[in-house]
Amino acid sequence: MQDNPSMFGFRASKFILSVLVLIQLLPTQLLAQRSKSPWQTLTGEAPLIIARGGFSGMFPDSSFNAYSFVASTSAPDAVLWCDVQLTKDGVGICFPYVTMYNDSNVRDAYPKKKNSYLLNGVLTQDWFTVDFTSKDLNTVFLTRGVLSRSNAFDNNQNVISTVQDVATEFKPSGFWLNVQHDAFYTQHNLSMSSFLLSVSKTVIIDYLSSPEVSFFRNIGARFGKTGPKFVFRFLDKDDVEVSTNQTYGALMRNLTFIKTFASGVLVPKSYIWPVKDQYLLPHTSFVRDAHKAGLEVYASGFANDFDIAYNYSYDPLTEYLSFMDNGDFSVDGFLSDFPLTASSAVDCFSHLGSNASTQVDFLVISKNGANGDYPGSTDLAYTKAIKDGADIIDCAVQMSSDGIPFCLNSTNLGESMNIFQTPFRNRSTTVPEFNSLAGLYSFNLAWSEIQTLTPAISNPYSRNFHMFRNPRERSSGKLVSLSEFLNLANNSSSLVGVLINVEHAAYLREKQGLDVVKAVLDTLKESGYSNATKRVMIQSSNSSVLVDIKKQSRYETVYQVEETIRDIQDSAIQDIKKFADAVVVGRYSLYPVSASFITGQTNLVERLQKFKLPVYVETFRNEFVSQAYDFFSDATVEINTHVTGAGVSGTITEFPLTAARYKRNRCVARKDTPVYMIPVPPAGLLEIVSPTFLPPAEAPNPVFTDADITEPPLPPVTAKAPTTSPGPLSTGQKVPNGQTRVTLSLILSAFTTVLASLLLM
Repeated sequence: MQDNPSMFGFRASKFILSVLVLIQLLPTQLLAQRSKSPWQTLTGEAPLIIARGGFSGMFPDSSFNAYSFVASTSAPDAVLWCDVQLTKDGVGICFPYVTMYNDSNVRDAYPKKKNSYLLNGVLTQDWFTVDFTSKDLNTVFLTRGVLSRSNAFDNNQNVISTVQDVATEFKPSGFWLNVQHDAFYTQHNLSMSSFLLSVSKTVIIDYLSSPEVSFFRNIGARFGKTGPKFVFRFLDKDDVEVSTNQTYGALMRNLTFIKTFASGVLVPKSYIWPVKDQYLLPHTSFVRDAHKAGLEVYASGFANDFDIAYNYSYDPLTEYLSFMDNGDFSVDGFLSDFPLTASSAVDCFSHLGSNASTQVDFLVISKNGANGDYPGSTDLAYTKAIKDGADIIDCAVQMSSDGIPFCLNSTNLGESMNIFQTPFRNRSTTVPEFNSLAGLYSFNLAWSEIQTLTPAISNPYSRNFHMFRNPRERSSGKLVSLSEFLNLANNSSSLVGVLINVEHAAYLREKQGLDVVKAVLDTLKESGYSNATKRVMIQSSNSSVLVDIKKQSRYETVYQVEETIRDIQDSAIQDIKKFADAVVVGRYSLYPVSASFITGQTNLVERLQKFKLPVYVETFRNEFVSQAYDFFSDATVEINTHVTGAGVSGTITEFPLTAARYKRNRCVARKDTPVYMIPVPPAGLLEIVSPTFLPPAEAPNPVFTDADITEPPLPPVTAKAPTTSPGPLSTGQKVPNGQTRVTLSLILSAFTTVLASLLLM
């Protein structure tokens, strides 16, 4: 911290000042201006991006890294937010709260200076800014305040900055000071008003907010008409405003009173879109009411790594759009921990409309349909994938005991269906090729029996992160046969084609007497796809399957590389070219990750495309915990990096809407790409990670070779011996000779499957 920092003045935005005058003097002209704009904000201008404590979703709130990162990732007119606190000697600092323990190492620096004060009428024990001089705080450093976020930047000696420091160092286009506890400082003989009036002589304050009415009454006239915009901050509706003794819920019903001292309001987003049981309720009329009163509305509480309503499918960009591009209203600004996402939402994705043209060319391929919103491989999942804009919908083919091919993610029914309360549990068998423990497999039941099972939505992050997908629809929809899937796709005018995934063909032929390749090809023919205009892609991780299909058909074949690799031999690529038209690889084969940080980028895509092999990448998910920190908890950033950074030919995703919307964003086609639409630099964040938190060096991923591809031909179909009663396989049954390469992730045990089914109920 600097006691007397140098100051480089800068002029306030003429637009902001003109808007203030218009709001106060010419409301009718404002309404006329707004009617000509696509924005339903008060002024007709695009919503403001306010970076709360800088890029505080990634770095410690109010730190140098947090503030500096805004300029390199967000809109050029993004406003820097500073929570102003006062020290014992009256210096104004940017620090998240008046209490310091949660956001700094103050306990380590001053273990004996914990104190107790009344804060908003509640006795609070903590370390308080009012107990330290500005010099004392030179040894206190900022740390993350949200414990679920990475601590990798905590040991960077993030100094606490004064208000003057931030203004001088970063010269923001807009500067927003928030005063949360004016009354508390008054009780400690410190004057926030005096500090603000003094600092305003050298620092341009564009916005000034507070949840205390008395603060504005005291300071309003002292700033004059050329001062900052006053924004009254609403807290939770049941909280009591200290100077009026009214709840904020009561004050929100008297907006004309608020207008007497403020030109805008800052409200929690729940004031606008209420949520119950993590589902949206109908939006309120608050924004329109405030606009009628001449008040701008800024919404707070936006963070990519917080739980948001299930309606948004874990996509923070969708949430932003619902507050500004809904046809009824638009907020005037967003207070966000992740200003990059807010910036791209406003500039790149707003007002696109359903008919916006494609701006970037790649295939959006579903993973079990819209598996993130409905149980995978069901009619509802496929219907939503089509509606959401998928180019290709997929069917992972499984075989019933009576030879019916149908769509389901796993051969083990327990992984995708609720089987616990069914009469089929005694049909469980042990299949050593899949798992050493028993499971109920598709080939244990007839198709008519499988149709009686209830599907279960996939929850890949329920156990470790307690994140669930769309609970209201957790058992909705019905499974579809391959024939029904093909008919559904054929009736869609928007789909480009279908992808059919074939696995375990050797095992099914040799041990179950089922020919999945023949079943797929016959069903395609019967469904009219022999001469159809839609593309048919058949995918497998077994070269023997694709060789067999190539011999019998002219459909596109796609080879799946299951392993995470760093490179591939030229000879291996040439081998793949003999039987495949495209390749599927995992995300980590392009951007390897260690401790949730990207450690580099391979040239795998470039090498495969050099041999005219398109590269499709899997599996993209919206949940922020599925992404490396480098993608800023934003699925769109991850997609953008893979498409424009790595140059992939398609994305395989459980949330097709996010990828399909990205194809239409207006920013990628610009000559000067905005910073929030530039691919993230590989290993970029590692450059500023605290040395003590750098991830350990790991062994490099393997190189894919010819030996990884070579397989014997598929075995002939062996008639399955009839069984007298259902039950486990005999202990003397031989294991097949390894012709089927089984996926690395083992199938869940029967006990785990039962437990998972219970959790989903």
